[in-house]
Amino acid sequence: MNAFGDKWVFTSFGESHGAAIGGVLDGVPAGLHIDLEMIRSELERRAGKGLVGASQRAVREPDEVEWLSGVLDGVTLGTPIAFIIRNKDARPEDYDWLKHTYRVGHADKVYEQKYGIRDWRGGGRASARETAGRVVAGCIAKQQLAQKGIEIHAQLIQVGTETNPEKFNETIAAYQREGDSIGGIIECRITGLPIGVGEPIFNKLQAELAFAVMSINACKGFEYGTGFDGVTQPGSAINAISGGIAGGISDGTEVVFRCVFKPTPSTPKAGVKGRHDACVATRAVPVVEAMTAIALIDLLR
Repeated sequence: MNAFGDKWVFTSFGESHGAAIGGVLDGVPAGLHIDLEMIRSELERRAGKGLVGASQRAVREPDEVEWLSGVLDGVTLGTPIAFIIRNKDARPEDYDWLKHTYRVGHADKVYEQKYGIRDWRGGGRASARETAGRVVAGCIAKQQLAQKGIEIHAQLIQVGTETNPEKFNETIAAYQREGDSIGGIIECRITGLPIGVGEPIFNKLQAELAFAVMSINACKGFEYGTGFDGVTQPGSAINAISGGIAGGISDGTEVVFRCVFKPTPSTPKAGVKGRHDACVATRAVPVVEAMTAIALIDLLR
């Protein structure tokens, strides 16, 4: 499926080296003034402009949003919102060598096994390029959440084994010089969420957040509250640490979760050609925020 949500629905479309990527939003109310500057700024964060080790393709793409429907003079009409971002720096010829081979650690082989055909141009739908549409949708969701006093802030808290933010760039640059890559951990905090969001059984708040975040390319794990570290401590020491969720339902305190992103499998050291990230986690921060916002606005509608 390429749609996320039940009442506030985001549908993603497009391939990495196709004409454009984009999305359709259904369920956005009329009269919302879209903050176009916020969207531009968030797309720049996702592109990694100014970040060490960011994909040069992502940095060079202008990522200009074209609104096709549902918006008039920057204000939502209450009808489906459709938008596209044209791929202006696509270089499919860089991937000619992939027509008859598969990259290790990528979705190339399973896509072809599942569908009998695949887009070999940079991974097609499996490319992180697709996440630009999520960021646009997430910005609109964030604006609606802000009206309810809910804010979302994510940050990179670990690169490899390094936990000092001042050394993140140095660490990434060292791997990049070796033609290699490294993974990272992102922490996300949600403030202002009222008591009662989430269900006690199959639609637990943490399950909905995990479902949203684990759909992001290269995301390999999710934890909230004490997470996996909780198994090393006695219950008496961690009973009061909820992470903002109790029994699958928000408890009115700050919700805190973390997610891990694997190292990019496409590297010069692995013999893979193309323009790739030395650490995908750096550019995933706004995408985590976007998917969190999309999940929450659907739950609150």
